[in-house]
Amino acid sequence: MRLEETKKQKIHKENMGKNMQLISLLYVVEFTMVAFTLLVVDGQRLIESPIVRLDIQTNQVTMSNGIVNVTLSTPYGFVTSISYGGVNNLLATQNVEKDRGYWDIFWNRTTSKRARKKFLENNFEVIMDTENQAEISFKSTWNASQSDELPLNSDLRFVMLRDTPGFYTYAIVERLEGWPLVYIENLRVVFKLQQDMFHYMAISDERQRIMPMPVDRETGKVLDYKEAVLLTNPTNPNLKGEVDDKYFYASDNKDDRVHGWVSSTNPPVGFWMIIPNDEFRTGGPYKQDLTSHVGPTVLSIFVSRHFAGDDLVIKFQQGEPWKKVIGPVFLYLNSNSSAMDNPIILWEDAKRRMNQEVASWPYDFPVSEEYIKSNQRGMVRGQLLINDSSMTLVSASNGYIGLAPPGDVGSWQRENKGYQFWTKTDAMGNFTIENVISGTYNLYATVPGIMGDYKYTFDVQVTPGSSIDLGSLVYNPPRNGATLWEIGVPDRTAAEFFVPAPPPEYNVHVYQNNVESIFRQYGLWEQYSILYPENDLVYNVGTSNYSKDWFFAHVTRNIGNKTYISTTWKIIFDLEIVDNASNYTLQIALAAAQGAKLQVRFNDEKVVEPHFTTGKIGGDNAIARHGIHGLYFLYSIEVKGNLLVNGTNTIFLTQTIATNPFQGVMYDYLRLEGPHQ
Repeated sequence: MRLEETKKQKIHKENMGKNMQLISLLYVVEFTMVAFTLLVVDGQRLIESPIVRLDIQTNQVTMSNGIVNVTLSTPYGFVTSISYGGVNNLLATQNVEKDRGYWDIFWNRTTSKRARKKFLENNFEVIMDTENQAEISFKSTWNASQSDELPLNSDLRFVMLRDTPGFYTYAIVERLEGWPLVYIENLRVVFKLQQDMFHYMAISDERQRIMPMPVDRETGKVLDYKEAVLLTNPTNPNLKGEVDDKYFYASDNKDDRVHGWVSSTNPPVGFWMIIPNDEFRTGGPYKQDLTSHVGPTVLSIFVSRHFAGDDLVIKFQQGEPWKKVIGPVFLYLNSNSSAMDNPIILWEDAKRRMNQEVASWPYDFPVSEEYIKSNQRGMVRGQLLINDSSMTLVSASNGYIGLAPPGDVGSWQRENKGYQFWTKTDAMGNFTIENVISGTYNLYATVPGIMGDYKYTFDVQVTPGSSIDLGSLVYNPPRNGATLWEIGVPDRTAAEFFVPAPPPEYNVHVYQNNVESIFRQYGLWEQYSILYPENDLVYNVGTSNYSKDWFFAHVTRNIGNKTYISTTWKIIFDLEIVDNASNYTLQIALAAAQGAKLQVRFNDEKVVEPHFTTGKIGGDNAIARHGIHGLYFLYSIEVKGNLLVNGTNTIFLTQTIATNPFQGVMYDYLRLEGPHQ
């Protein structure tokens, strides 16, 4: 043990008190890895908290701070061991070292097969080594001779701070001018934990539970796709008959700030992924992605096509340059003997730590000049008002409003190369978007209860230190006439519609008092063919109830032997007096689409050419993956008055493509508007 006399260092006092009891325990357990500073105050020698230390050996480097030890392979950058709370290694020691903690990427060049590549770096460097912080770097550089390799430079960083029970990781990725075309489908960081320790998973206040073991999946029955497995002989008999599927545990970016696992050891240990901000993720706040799943596996996904499809694949053209900083994310560890019978104790502590990390964003400790600190960022504020069906402006309450790279209305949900900065409006529609990286943006918004997407007319130019007040902005949602009738709620999801119980051969996947318990179930699409074996859905405006009578997904019908046919839904409604010389409008907002083609006909189901068709749309796979929404589509369909009649009218909605059970659309909201005003 080495002692150094120093001036008192700035420490995280709020964390210090919370961790001192644990630190005292670790002094005994891992004394050989701990070094302290000696503080001299008024002539008295006082031992301060352990310092951060790097231990560099031939093929590995260990970062330690007296609370946690993290070992990485050199020069590759794989996390091979995490020691905490008296446990030598929380990671999956049954796996080879490169398959425990790592960054990886899925990519292709459009003409070749999709490739998965773990970042295998070839240059290790110590960036900072002080008593209060260690930062280490693992780099790789592409050159033209590597024609079969991913044309991308990468710099993976790992940071440990003093008095901090965990560590941070971030990446700087770039392409230079002249480099070849490449598509990136997925970019993430992965940690695989000890199977015999971690059994309890938590991804939200309600979505947490005892999980199956990997062997339970191995002995189970694979269902319609490999990720979905029926547990036929699980080690925990309470789980028999359930389906396990990693897509059950997906979350919107906006809702995913912390997730992880709690061990069954004494005392229990929590292993948490904290994502303090979404600026570096693709697709905006409503983009869904994976969190944690059986393994036990902990993920932070930054780029993916999950619940979106090809639109969220990053497509770099020949010669296109690019640079982005991804992260940091924080791997937080906690422990409490009282959590043996109540793992929620560790979850609540993880949420408290998450709130601290969110409040600290952007961080001040990353050494890389590519990571933009707070004093290099700007701020945008204003107020958003809604001008819809009345003469009175309404506050855009609890909407999501944000800055994203310039594009068309709603383009933010498909944007995948730049940074995005989002916040929620308050009850009066006021917003402040803080810590925006310098650049040119468009301002976008989406408001619950209001159809469509808002886009501010002008570009917003943010510079370091700028404070931009846009004043009061007015969103005029798509509308051509008064509402004659509506189905659903415009909230970008199908959650308000009828979601059936899963097929009886599968036990319900239970969460606590959560709406996601309803739709995060396997096989819901099968229930349409059970409920409508011969005739399709008919909805009568005025008497039907969309929460009971409108099936959550417009899917194909299974007629046996894995044969599927298209389906046509009917909306029946009355109009007393039709203005044949005017045009009406049918607004259709879709919450998701998968390999679908929606055709719309008015009062004549047999007309060969539909009055409107979407063409083939969608690749979000939200139906199969229990997503309740994917990408949002909005269609404003002009309806000539001579297509309607006085009295009873019928709209026919036909989903024409029917080769598998997962093709279809989820409706968000439908509205018929009167003559154009």
